[in-house]
Amino acid sequence: MLLQRLALCSRIPLDSRRHVCWLLTRPLSQVPQGRAHGSSFAHRGELRQAKRIVVKLGSAVVTRGDECGLALGRLASIVEQVAMLQNQGREMMIVTSGAVAFGKQRLRHEILLSQSVRQALHSGHNQLKDMSLPLLEARACAAAGQSGLMALYEAMFTQYSTCTAQVLVTNLDFHDDQKRQNLNSTLQELLRMNIVPIVNTNDAVVPPPEPNSDLQGVISIKDNDSLAARLAVEMKADLLIALSDVEGLYNSPPGTDDAKLIDIFYPGDQQSITYGTKSRVGLGGMEAKVKAALWALQGGTSVVIANGTHPKVTGHVITDIVEGKKVGTFFSEIKPAGPTVEQQTEMARSTGRTLASLQPDQRSEIICHLAELLTERKEEILAANKMDMDLAVSAGHLPPPMLKRLSLSSAKLNSLAIGLRQIAVAAQDSVGRVLRRTRVAQNLELEQITVPIGVLLVIFEARPDCLPQVSALAIASGNALLLKGGKEAANTNRILHQLTQEALSMHGVKEAVQLVSTREEVEDLCRLDKMIDLIIPRGSSQLVRNIQRAAKGIPVLGHSEGICHVYVDVDASVDKVIKIVRDSKCDYPAACNAMETLLIHREILRTPLFDQIIDMLRTERVKIHAGPQFASYLTFSPSEASSLRTEYGDLECCLEVVDSMQEAVDHIHKYGSSHTDVIITENEDKAEQFLQQLDSACVFWNSSSRFADGYRFGLGAEVGISTARIHARGPVGLEGLLTTKWVLRGDGHTAADFSEHGTMKYLHENLPVGQPLAGQRDSN
Repeated sequence: MLLQRLALCSRIPLDSRRHVCWLLTRPLSQVPQGRAHGSSFAHRGELRQAKRIVVKLGSAVVTRGDECGLALGRLASIVEQVAMLQNQGREMMIVTSGAVAFGKQRLRHEILLSQSVRQALHSGHNQLKDMSLPLLEARACAAAGQSGLMALYEAMFTQYSTCTAQVLVTNLDFHDDQKRQNLNSTLQELLRMNIVPIVNTNDAVVPPPEPNSDLQGVISIKDNDSLAARLAVEMKADLLIALSDVEGLYNSPPGTDDAKLIDIFYPGDQQSITYGTKSRVGLGGMEAKVKAALWALQGGTSVVIANGTHPKVTGHVITDIVEGKKVGTFFSEIKPAGPTVEQQTEMARSTGRTLASLQPDQRSEIICHLAELLTERKEEILAANKMDMDLAVSAGHLPPPMLKRLSLSSAKLNSLAIGLRQIAVAAQDSVGRVLRRTRVAQNLELEQITVPIGVLLVIFEARPDCLPQVSALAIASGNALLLKGGKEAANTNRILHQLTQEALSMHGVKEAVQLVSTREEVEDLCRLDKMIDLIIPRGSSQLVRNIQRAAKGIPVLGHSEGICHVYVDVDASVDKVIKIVRDSKCDYPAACNAMETLLIHREILRTPLFDQIIDMLRTERVKIHAGPQFASYLTFSPSEASSLRTEYGDLECCLEVVDSMQEAVDHIHKYGSSHTDVIITENEDKAEQFLQQLDSACVFWNSSSRFADGYRFGLGAEVGISTARIHARGPVGLEGLLTTKWVLRGDGHTAADFSEHGTMKYLHENLPVGQPLAGQRDSN
């Protein structure tokens, strides 16, 4: 009956059962080939290569909050992840707690049942008196719980066609050479047969741990942390994942004001850690976990300590760790020479506050100096860029549009310098500008003023010219800046960042702009929600979509697609049509503001204007994809468009036919991306309707879509084009990197002064807006 209950409790949810087929049919091309054991992985990204993995489940992970019984939902999720990795071809081992808790639940049930039967027989009726439970001895609970725990694991793993085997050990099994060899041989054979060994200390017979009982260079098995470490080293495991009820290792007890999660822990950092109390259950605390982790690390096994109880991450914690994601604390023997990305962000924020407090002319001086450096040191910049270009061409993985973006020239650098000087002028009245001034009451004045957003994270691909542009805008707006560039432009980005910091040094704010050069994944950067205030992606639509999905609690400014339309109305001028369509599509096809769909009024078909449009596109080598309506008019049509929502980014476009201006607007609303859309017509009424009805960031009349650009708008430069509905929209320049705060200057005023029985009255008078003078007060 008990086993039937266990099988019933261990049934996996429906979604998980559907996942089984995917697990079993997942290709094994991702299976690591293993590595020579002896040194641990140096970086998280290398964890993908882990072949043999030990997963340690702490008592707090396995047991319920009341410590009586198992947390079945968490266990089901853990089993699913382990089975998935096992079915990929990895060798998985589990070191588990839970026998005591399972046995305690079982024994309490049996004792209550026994007491109730005895009381019923003694009293002669079914009315039960208050029953107290005796204190249960841990070894007895372990003896009663081991078989049930194993039956539960077996039932769960069976759902994924995965076989398990139970292995009970004690300290003596590791200290006795013959027993250790037998244990090793048994585990090796189980792994060879694709069986998951489930290992636990034989708590029914194991003696209490003796303090300070470690032998020279050997860790003694006092708890499952030390057991997992000893087992991982003995079996030459690549990775040990220790799951507990905390996110990882903190520099001080979790919950304290200054506690910070440590992303990567190095053996030399032990003195900087203050340990708290141990977990609510189990034998070891965090100190024991760190000691076991360092011992395993010394033995050549990489270690990650992470939270296995958090409901939002439990379903992926093990697989996320194996995929190299920033989860928990990673133990590494190799300490990088430079600061971590968290330290870089803290330095940027701290120095950014100093940058924001500089006088406007000081920020302008920094930007002008950077503009000068771009032209004075152009030979260094172009030499670094040539290295990147040569590497990209030899690798052969960049398409022509991206190679064009990667390339710099003297003309491009001169153009950049001109744009930076425009930003320097705009910086004079950006931060601290008064937008609204109100006299709330006598001697009580309220102001709304512009202030920096804080710390910006700008992620860009193979476009190094983005670095000085964005840096100048951040400096002008008083924002700290974290830059993550594509590896394709690593050499160019490095020299441009050095020049940026050289310019910043003239006023002592060198660290306000940081270039992330560590092996940080973009997804990991997007999780720094307590350190970064705004993310700005610059690159492909796929990059923007990935960042929008990965950002956790951080606003993302940008657009995922640039599906721009040009509508040719029946009243359009022939000359304007040819000029605008050619420029919109052919000037820079890879740009996000290039035309992707050409909408033509039905009455233009079979006219000389239509023939001229087609001839021009053919001359420019533009491949045409016919929309469904256009294809219906043709006997032999071009290749039909697979989708009307395609951003080609090349000399290709979709051509579709509409019956009216209103139908064009409806088409754009349905298939567009709210980026930039154009109408070509001489009919002013139609044009005004188009401009008013269309809900896009940029709407143009008789102008090329290529005008949707910060430089052409006179912004000096842009950090990107936003299609969002809030904060900033369209080309985002200096103004889009500012927010506001309210400043109230009073003279001992309180809210009670304005109550029903107070002596003051609200005035709410709007005052002239301008730059506030230091110490200026109303004399009335």
